[in-house]
Amino acid sequence: HGPSFPPAASRPAPHASAFPSPPLGVPPPCPTMAAVPPPSMTPALSSPTARPPKAASVSIPVGNAHAHADSSDSIMPVNNLTRFVEYIRRSFKYNHLDVDYTLWQMLYLCVSPFKVYRTTQYHRQTKNQWARDDPAFICVLAYFMVIATTGYLIAFHKTGGAFVRGILYGVVVDFALVSVLVSTCFWYVANAYLRIDHASASHTTEQRVEWLYAFDVHCNAFFPVFMLLYVGQYFVLALVLKEGILATLFANALYAFSFSYYFYVTFLGYDILPFLQYAAVFLYPIAVICGFFLLSTIFGVNIAQVLLRSYYG
Repeated sequence: HGPSFPPAASRPAPHASAFPSPPLGVPPPCPTMAAVPPPSMTPALSSPTARPPKAASVSIPVGNAHAHADSSDSIMPVNNLTRFVEYIRRSFKYNHLDVDYTLWQMLYLCVSPFKVYRTTQYHRQTKNQWARDDPAFICVLAYFMVIATTGYLIAFHKTGGAFVRGILYGVVVDFALVSVLVSTCFWYVANAYLRIDHASASHTTEQRVEWLYAFDVHCNAFFPVFMLLYVGQYFVLALVLKEGILATLFANALYAFSFSYYFYVTFLGYDILPFLQYAAVFLYPIAVICGFFLLSTIFGVNIAQVLLRSYYG
């Protein structure tokens, strides 16, 4: 008959394993690995005197992107000299000069100088510097100075060595040397006394006026003076050199207005810099000019005659 088996209910249960049977296809876990936790899960406090581990410190930079973008405004003297040398070098490359834009600037410096400085703000955003990187303005202005000085030398009958000395003096001394000295003085005053104090905000990058920008501001302010006292005065020499109260009044008013306009354009140039305060100090000399105009006119001193005779004899 064959072997007989007990009913299923009376069969003994298989020996219970320490681990449940894994699903099909999954290998059973190793008892030794399961009993030891991984190192990262080992309790850190192995004794009552153990200290908890320190949390990882995360340094978050303080400041803003604009402050870092303006770090180029902190110009050192070496950088000023380097930029000035590059500026002069580019002046000998005619293909790099934007003469059309320069003539546009010269026109609006006489009729609406604020528009010129508004384009300076756009230049700051695109080139990351306030100063012009195109020396065309200086080259054109120096060329105009040569022509104007030549006209005055011819009008006062200067020839030979006096003619050459007059041109060199007008361009090298009156324009170049005086421009460097005045620009340096204004640059120093602006950086030393007019900058906003950022000492309380350590995350703010210190900003300074670029020397080339101070030079640009002076040249911008000088061009209307050039148009009035070099070009305009040339056509009224017969009037300003006359004797009489009317000639004195006209000549002194011409000089007073020219120099007052110079300081007004200078004020506009420094007033647009966001890190300067009290730029109105550049308007204070206008009061002195007005007082000098009144005194010279009352005492019959013709400023045009004094200056022209000192220059051209």
